[in-house]
Amino acid sequence: MWQTASVAGYRGWAVVALGVIGLAMAAFAQLQPAAHASVRPDWRRLGNSAIELFLASPATGPVARVWYSEQGDRLFLLTRSGLVYESVDFEGWKANPSASVPLRAPSVIDDAGLLPEPQAYVSRAPTFASRLYAIGRDVYRSDDSGLHWINLTRFRGESILGEGLHDLAVSPTDPDEIVVANDFGVWRSLDGGLCWSGLNESLPNLPVQRILFTPAGARGIRILLGGLGPSEWLPGERQAWRPVSEPAWQAEQAALRSARAQLGETVTAVALGDLYSYAGSRDGRLWVSTDQGASWRESLSPARGAIHALRVYAQDSRLALAAASSGADESGAFRVLRTLNGGAFWDDLTADLPAGKVSAVAIADSATAVYVATDKGVFLAVSNFITPTPSIEWVPINGNLPTATATDVVLDQDGNQVYVALDGYGVFVAVAPHRFWRPKVVNAADLRDRAVAPGSLVSVLGARLLKARAGVLELPVLHASEWESQVQVPFEVTGSVARLSLEASNGKMGVDLPLEEASPAIFVDRDGTPLLLDADTGVVLDAMHPARSSARIQILATGLGKVKPSWPTGMAAPMTSPPQVVAPVHVYLDGLPLDVIHATLAPGYVGFYLVEVQLPAIVNGGFSVIYLEFGGAESNRVGIHLEP
Repeated sequence: MWQTASVAGYRGWAVVALGVIGLAMAAFAQLQPAAHASVRPDWRRLGNSAIELFLASPATGPVARVWYSEQGDRLFLLTRSGLVYESVDFEGWKANPSASVPLRAPSVIDDAGLLPEPQAYVSRAPTFASRLYAIGRDVYRSDDSGLHWINLTRFRGESILGEGLHDLAVSPTDPDEIVVANDFGVWRSLDGGLCWSGLNESLPNLPVQRILFTPAGARGIRILLGGLGPSEWLPGERQAWRPVSEPAWQAEQAALRSARAQLGETVTAVALGDLYSYAGSRDGRLWVSTDQGASWRESLSPARGAIHALRVYAQDSRLALAAASSGADESGAFRVLRTLNGGAFWDDLTADLPAGKVSAVAIADSATAVYVATDKGVFLAVSNFITPTPSIEWVPINGNLPTATATDVVLDQDGNQVYVALDGYGVFVAVAPHRFWRPKVVNAADLRDRAVAPGSLVSVLGARLLKARAGVLELPVLHASEWESQVQVPFEVTGSVARLSLEASNGKMGVDLPLEEASPAIFVDRDGTPLLLDADTGVVLDAMHPARSSARIQILATGLGKVKPSWPTGMAAPMTSPPQVVAPVHVYLDGLPLDVIHATLAPGYVGFYLVEVQLPAIVNGGFSVIYLEFGGAESNRVGIHLEP
């Protein structure tokens, strides 16, 4: 039976699902927004700044220096990228650009015979004259002025803090309190180095360089971390990024090595397309391959400096973009270059883009928008980029993003959401701002193109809806904002196509959506976290709250079609005895069927369906895949965290 606690447990999720997610279904004629100044996306952060490397606690990026205030009540650090952060509670951090970095005091011991290892740096505890701490390959402590040393961080041949120690600081008020900085963040001990904990979870120091894969199905977002390789934030993850293997990135690296072997070590970037692939060099040369990099021909390039990024348009690889500097490194002005003819020649799209480093470029669907990631944030240009001379005007879309260098920008596979990597801060996502010019009808649950079913929820990205109709039937507008609106497809709609007439604040639109009896989709958040709940407690299931064997779980979905008894469109389902789904619903966990207890409209909500299932008495712990099958149609496959 439906639990009252479950309603409260997923109420916030329901609002998120209705308001911020969806998938592409159809395109409208291009509309004109009121003003460029209004293009301020509402960015949401995915993940945090911590990395799970199985050290003393989660790690982060390199920290070069660390020091206390004179009173010992504040801690400062300097990241390898040159930013200073301050903590007053030894948990949270805030930037402090005005703080001066003190010179590191000389090592208090220069006698090699007293050092715990060659070239070790030694510091004395201010309030305990014979207490010394040292860093080299490991962290050491001596309580007799260096006659004897204790290794504080080596365990079974490995450092519990990781390698690359750069600095240490001892509290001016407590000789047992020590902080060290290394290639994996900053670490603190309150008992003279016997126990350690990281101060990295909230430190904006994640060395994110690329976005390798946007969330889809049971896969989370994958990024490239400097010095560490690919890492993933799984759907439902709540603690840290975790290293993974990423075949697409490995294939790109293999192509880069192959291009360097053929063309020389100056090759700095490659981009692989279906028919055309591209390579660029440190001296501004560009090459094209029509056989996936087996051979290359040089292209006519207007670049005068290093090629830093290449991006191929997925729908037609004759179109590609490049980011190039006017110097061999990152010096000088950057330009955005384009080819329309497979590299026969390139033209310049830089126009009024502010001067600064361009790290990445991205092309939207139908080649109607281009995004660039720069050291001044993210910019968008909306035009027809297939035309020889598009009209270019770059618009900043930083919105509520932190002030930091953008290292990458990518769009999801349907061009509905844009993902940005910010150096130190990680990944942020928002509804793609070019949807403000080209609105799109999307399914309100998952991120894949689907037909609609009677009663389905759909979103309109990029338009504030005023009215909506399907023939003579009026559609209830459940939510409307400048960036997205949500409507429910009427239960009474019939035929093979749902023809919608939509009136928005920026114009009228019409769209035909394929109509099926069933088109199931499980609701997911922007990072791919599904709306799965524990039936007894109403708690949303994730990595911190996994589903347990024999538990009953509830799946929130849309697109399960008509119900019995019939229910009015736009009305919230009753809290007791909600209408049931007409046909049987099947649920599969890693391909094995689960016992379905019931499938109904979700009590108290519009357009949501609730499917309750029983997990088996024995489940494999870890991350598994679950999905629905209804009326011969499968839902999206989502991830679920399990505990035996």
